[in-house]
Amino acid sequence: MPGMHSGLNTDSQTVVSAFETALVHQGLVALLLLALVAVAWNVCRSAQLRLAARAGDRQAVGPPTPEPAARRVVRIAFALLWIFDGILQGQVSMPLGLVPQGISPTAASSPAWVQHIVNVGATIWSYHPVSAAAASVWIQVGIGLWLLVAPRGRWSRLAGAVSVGWGVVVWVFGESLGGIFAPGASWLFGVPGAVVFYCAAGVLVALPERSWSTPALGRRLLRAMGAFFLAMAVLQAWPGRGFWQGRLARGGAGALTAMVRQMAQTPQPHVLSSWVAAFAAFDAAHGWAVNLFVVLALAATGVWFLSGRPAVVRVGVVGGIVLCLADWLLVQDLGFLGGTGTDPNSMIPMALVFVAGYVALTRVRPAPGGVVVPMAGAAVPGWWERALASPTYAFRATAALGAIGVVLLGAVPMAAAAADPAADPILSEAINGAPVASDAPAPAFHLVDQRGQPVSLSGLRGKTIGLTFLDPVCTSDCPLIAQEFKAADAMLGADAAHVVLVAVDANPRYVQPEFLRAFDAQEGLDRVPNWRYLTGSVAQLTRVWNAYGCQVSYEPGGAMIAHSDLAYVIDRRGHTRDILNADPGPATAATQSSFSVLLANALRSASS
Repeated sequence: MPGMHSGLNTDSQTVVSAFETALVHQGLVALLLLALVAVAWNVCRSAQLRLAARAGDRQAVGPPTPEPAARRVVRIAFALLWIFDGILQGQVSMPLGLVPQGISPTAASSPAWVQHIVNVGATIWSYHPVSAAAASVWIQVGIGLWLLVAPRGRWSRLAGAVSVGWGVVVWVFGESLGGIFAPGASWLFGVPGAVVFYCAAGVLVALPERSWSTPALGRRLLRAMGAFFLAMAVLQAWPGRGFWQGRLARGGAGALTAMVRQMAQTPQPHVLSSWVAAFAAFDAAHGWAVNLFVVLALAATGVWFLSGRPAVVRVGVVGGIVLCLADWLLVQDLGFLGGTGTDPNSMIPMALVFVAGYVALTRVRPAPGGVVVPMAGAAVPGWWERALASPTYAFRATAALGAIGVVLLGAVPMAAAAADPAADPILSEAINGAPVASDAPAPAFHLVDQRGQPVSLSGLRGKTIGLTFLDPVCTSDCPLIAQEFKAADAMLGADAAHVVLVAVDANPRYVQPEFLRAFDAQEGLDRVPNWRYLTGSVAQLTRVWNAYGCQVSYEPGGAMIAHSDLAYVIDRRGHTRDILNADPGPATAATQSSFSVLLANALRSASS
């Protein structure tokens, strides 16, 4: 019946099952990629052994120079973070829960222009929740694996560049530009967004290795972090933003207290929620002192970093780590709990960046010299020659190719989803259930259309029929269902010439053809050549309603009629092939268009 929507919950078994199935299938492809990597490695290794058996090698390989310690810290730490984030993306609530519970609340507090940008990504995710969620898993796991297996050279630098690109996408569409334009922006809450530090790490990995050969890079990085901490101290100290009060004068909670109380409600172990709740109570009682401590700690850390002196910076690093861990535990509540957390929030990646800056400042090695050295008069070796000369290089190159394959395993479906304006029919199935397959003769009918022309089931033999029931004066579900049929017809393209879309009047009070024509004009159906809106006497309509299982009942005090939302797909022989629940569900563009895709697919299948 209209209005009796089942809703679309984040734990919808239809979507969850489809998501798990997609992960399994793509996981099998990932295993195949690993097998191909193993085969490629064996081929390279065999060629190396044959080459080693020959006399007079043309190349000599110098002793390898270790990867700069700071670069290794950044590369490995953020590789593990990317893999961890990819695993978090595999949570079953992610397909349907990320937008309403993660993206939308973050964007809601930002200006309208930010919301408009974020809505582009949110729409793609909402229209294709299974594809987008599964793609995110493999993109992030692939980036992490790529960073792990390619520690040196162009492969490694390219991995850093790719992580920057994906990080920007996540920062813009997933974090609403890190919330930097939100009125309650604060370092405590994660501004400027965790992914900013993932991007910074990617830039550092993408730099030529000679950049790490002097303390200059570490000093510049620490100074940048110092300026950032000072800016965050000023932002935190700015009056009138609610951080200096634990309780507001009108009785509400201060900004920090309210945030921490909200985090305490996140599903999590009791020991964590009790710590967070205790800190909320402490801030409510001592808000001014807490904010003063945060401001001074941020400013002091910034000044220590700006000094550039290793002994002073060391104090800042230790203090910054303690401050970040305290905020990560007591304010951000670890960041990844609750079922739709996508990363450990900003404190861990932020701390890793300034720790890497300190290591780059204090542990410097000369530029790498352990490369393939050509003999006198020899050409500079290409990647294949290097692979044949160095087993280590061959393994890293083939492993990097495998990791790239894992990234593409997610990136290609994500790109396809972004280019598809129609929503996945899985959404309609999640709301209404899967279509009921059938192969029985459809009940006959003899009615007239909106132009007064007689129409019968036998007269439509040879055409595939999409049939539903609409109230011509309805203002809720029927216009939505009509637009679904119109959209499905457009999706059929040339196949629409073999399809007739039929609606049967479902309101015994308004059976005159002029009411049907008015409805068609309102919904733009008068411009759809294969659209037939049928009516007849109340007795004739009642027989059709009963034959097709459409329940019709009067709504008290109004012109609208409550009726079943059904759609039948009837093949060219006049046999029912599919019965669909046409309830459009919650009034969102995604769930509406998903039914049109389902209907178009069913009509196309019945026409074949």
